[in-house]
Amino acid sequence: MRIELLNTGSELLLGTVRDAHLQWLAQEIFPLGLRISRQGTVPDGSPIRDLLQEASGRSDLLIVTGGLGPTTDDITREIAAELTGRKLHLHQETLDRIQERCRRRGFAFQERMTRQAMVPEGARVLPNDNGTAPGLHIPGRDGIPDIFLLPGPPRELQPMATAHLLPFLREKTAGQDRHECRIYRVVGMGESLLEAKVGLELSKRSDLEVGYCARPNEVDFRLIGPKAVLDAVDPLVLEVIGDHLLPMEDDSMEESIVRMLTERHLTLATAESCTGGLLANRITDVPGASAVFLEGFVTYSNASKTALLGVPAELISAHGAVSELVVRAMVEGVLAKSGATHALATTGIAGPGGGSEEKPVGTVWLALSSKGEETVSWKQHLPLDRKAFKRAVTQSALDRLRRHLKSSLK
Repeated sequence: MRIELLNTGSELLLGTVRDAHLQWLAQEIFPLGLRISRQGTVPDGSPIRDLLQEASGRSDLLIVTGGLGPTTDDITREIAAELTGRKLHLHQETLDRIQERCRRRGFAFQERMTRQAMVPEGARVLPNDNGTAPGLHIPGRDGIPDIFLLPGPPRELQPMATAHLLPFLREKTAGQDRHECRIYRVVGMGESLLEAKVGLELSKRSDLEVGYCARPNEVDFRLIGPKAVLDAVDPLVLEVIGDHLLPMEDDSMEESIVRMLTERHLTLATAESCTGGLLANRITDVPGASAVFLEGFVTYSNASKTALLGVPAELISAHGAVSELVVRAMVEGVLAKSGATHALATTGIAGPGGGSEEKPVGTVWLALSSKGEETVSWKQHLPLDRKAFKRAVTQSALDRLRRHLKSSLK
């Protein structure tokens, strides 16, 4: 079934309101074996007509959001009636509901609200329990697809779609083969390497769809296909990804860290320079982090590295703040000061200035120290903008701790 989503509203194209519909609708219909084949967005007014007319010629189902309100720019209902050759008539039950809602909420009924009770002949009214504008289902005929007109606000659209659109689609797809989507969250392996190792070979199969979604130091490797096929290739994928796989039971890297530390009654402390506290922030965003996270230091200046972590000033003077010896002194200093079982440290050049030929912008040194074990340090070059750089550095630090905790179980 070719399903097209049409979003109306000038506020979406002005950027003052974020489109929340595509993600929600796509996730809701995928278990039914359906996907949104195309999405279009137009401002209020006459452009709605052009997009509706264009989309109706290539789709089996149109889902239109917005433009069902009482004001003059809300003309989705009228355009849909015109396009499908249906006259509008007053739906008294809907008008009564609107008037009752106004009375119940203490609002004065405005005569212009009557527009919201106008219904194309033959259309099914979809009651709105969370607003005044009802939705509409206009059945397909004469080469025109089924059209669902839904209100714009998510708090109105989602309950209405759940109650009316999804049952309609469930009935339409009964008995059809349904594919599953399996996502492998891969950390520390770029999408190019991932494709070379496993993705390219799998993409040759006609019964699998392969895709990637890359973020700093993390890639979602996506496979779509029949369950039996996904189960058959799963061992191969897991073998290639190995320790780069982030457990699916956790929503994020930091959740994995907090979970593993909690299960083993271990603790963590951090010392950060270039990441400015983001490492500690990510950990403390996780509920229950207080049981495992002891303290974090943001030692942005050289003086603070010496005063708070005990990094010798002569060490910084001789080697620079962004160096292996300094990051090792930082991590060992915070481990001793906090009494934690594990500590992480970062020091680098986020840019855009401050780099040199020897240490270009994006250079970072990281370290992990664990009680009773040798400190581990590593260098990376991450030439990204400041926010992406900080995110990538913290991801690398957390991933190294995750791997260490995982290996200690073996």
